[in-house]
Amino acid sequence: MKIIHKLTLIALAVFTFSCEDILEEDISNDLVQVVYPLEGATVESNVTVFQWNQLDGADDYRVQVYNNNQFKVFDTLVNTNTVTLPLIQGTYQWRVRGENSAYQSTYSFPLTFDVEESDDLTNQQVVLVAPSASFATNLNTVTLSWNDLTAADHYKVEVINITSGSIVFTQDNVTTTNVTLNSSNITGDGQYTWKVKAYNTTTSTETVYSSRNFLVDTVAPNQVQNNQPANNASQTINQTVSFSWTISQDSGVIQSTITYELQIASDLNFTTIIQTSPATGTSYQQAFATAGVYYWRVRAKDAAGNVGAYSSGNKLTIN
Repeated sequence: MKIIHKLTLIALAVFTFSCEDILEEDISNDLVQVVYPLEGATVESNVTVFQWNQLDGADDYRVQVYNNNQFKVFDTLVNTNTVTLPLIQGTYQWRVRGENSAYQSTYSFPLTFDVEESDDLTNQQVVLVAPSASFATNLNTVTLSWNDLTAADHYKVEVINITSGSIVFTQDNVTTTNVTLNSSNITGDGQYTWKVKAYNTTTSTETVYSSRNFLVDTVAPNQVQNNQPANNASQTINQTVSFSWTISQDSGVIQSTITYELQIASDLNFTTIIQTSPATGTSYQQAFATAGVYYWRVRAKDAAGNVGAYSSGNKLTIN
């Protein structure tokens, strides 16, 4: 009977550690079929659209681009079979492979192509720099910036408050690569879209708009409520203590991503902070190596920089 029990445990362990390999298809010897750009291609644009056929068993694809000096200018992982990357004039090589959580395919054979500047903006794009696509702020001043497009004579910038449905900023004939919005443009919390397009007066061509969103959120998260361990709880030294808390939903127009800060102190007034730990969810675990009396509290922070009030301090005794 003991032998059967041991065999069962061994089988369970083998299944547990090899489950990922069983579920994922082995693509180690497979090769991604490249579509564009092919060997010797010339791209007349400031951006290059890389394309390849999907590979059975691959969840993601890693694309690497090298310049003429074999310096890696891009190493990016995407979950589609195409990616658009900005490239200045020059000669490049690129390759791609498929990946899943357990295996990686062989890289495709490196292909060489050229990027050439053109005065025709039809197939070019304005490459936005800042703010990033995930940017959130609690300020009413935001600077928008983008890369200079060689063939561009000027740019047009437009900003829309999606939440209210109104255009809050528009400016044509911009000859710089940045503009700054202020309180006359950012009039309240909301989701904003900013767009930039380039013009070439000589060729009478223009790019399509390049666009991104950003969030304005000025409402602080609500106060956290402690859950576990309860006030005046006791725990054993060197054993894991599970902290947990709750928070009610933000009442603001925009709810940007919330993270938390757990503080542990040796006194109820938190004048002597022993530890400050970040947490992405509403729980945190740790063990205490020293017996004594501790106090803990938590506060919430959102992606825009707003900070909520600390929860009340709970007493925790470690024996």
